[in-house]
Amino acid sequence: MVNEKQIKVYGGIDTHADTHHIAVIDAAGQRLADVEVPTTAAGYQAALRFLRTWPALVSVGIECTGSYGASVTRVVREAGIEVFEVNRPNRFDRRLRGKTDVFDAYSAAEAVLSGRATAPPKGGDGLVESLRVLRTSRSSALTARTATINQIKGMLIAAPEQLRARYRGLPNTKLIAALATSRPTKTPVTAAEATAYSLRLLARRWLDLTEQIQDLTRHLKRLLEDHAPALMGVFGCGPDTAAQLLITAGDNPERLRCEAAFAALTGVSPIPASSGKTNRHRLNRAGDRQANSALYHIVIVRLRYDQATRDYAARRTAEGKTKMEIVRCLKRYLVRQLYPLIVRTLQDPSETSTLEISQ
Repeated sequence: MVNEKQIKVYGGIDTHADTHHIAVIDAAGQRLADVEVPTTAAGYQAALRFLRTWPALVSVGIECTGSYGASVTRVVREAGIEVFEVNRPNRFDRRLRGKTDVFDAYSAAEAVLSGRATAPPKGGDGLVESLRVLRTSRSSALTARTATINQIKGMLIAAPEQLRARYRGLPNTKLIAALATSRPTKTPVTAAEATAYSLRLLARRWLDLTEQIQDLTRHLKRLLEDHAPALMGVFGCGPDTAAQLLITAGDNPERLRCEAAFAALTGVSPIPASSGKTNRHRLNRAGDRQANSALYHIVIVRLRYDQATRDYAARRTAEGKTKMEIVRCLKRYLVRQLYPLIVRTLQDPSETSTLEISQ
């Protein structure tokens, strides 16, 4: 009789903010057991003890390894267990069978058993994670600063004429400086006094956010110049775009199987759209849209300042290509140029400085 403990088994973890659900199936897909643990250090150790109940555990599939499942992924990998990233369960299955944490956990295990889940989890503890948290903070500060200046402009439109006349016609920088150094009453009563008081607070908030943005930009630039000098040397590639491309690639270079995979990941691979006698391709609107936006900004900079790119655009325009088609071609070419730089940066940042860059 075969010992149940020696049968090959596969695990799956459905992750949430407060709890994780762990399930185990055997090589035939039969459900063996499942358990729910809290998202705490003690809970992660309980999950490990549950998984180690089966010595013949092959691998574990975990959902959301870059967010809710980041901590449990690190714990499981440090224990020497092979981990794969699992996408959410199939929508068709959810319609038929409903959705529960138990179902999702078993679906994650089944994805590993069937071979649907083959991608290694995101690292979450290297250069890319540092760039991600810094860029996230910078992006939120940029959004808040834009909202602040819009609030200032909107408040001035409805302000009393005496207050509006004082700041009419000033550019943003001078307007902010004037409002930040104004001296309204500390105990506003009238609408004019309350407006002046609020405008000073908003102006100081704008200045604080600008200081945060500049500080975060310096840190991003320092990390990229130290660890990805070749990527930063690409014409049109700045700290924000370089950071986003590395974030999209992730800390694990083995996740990028080839250049075409990275092109699909960034949404610049052409999609066949042929039918009948028509044979054509269309734009790919899938993939990471922030990475696609980063490539777009690099292309726009090159179209304006790089003569070789401008000559290429003129030649393709003469061939009958539209601007959208030309930009798509340039983004695909850009991925071909950036892919080896990104992979080398993730594998060994010290090697990128010696990689020749063709402008």
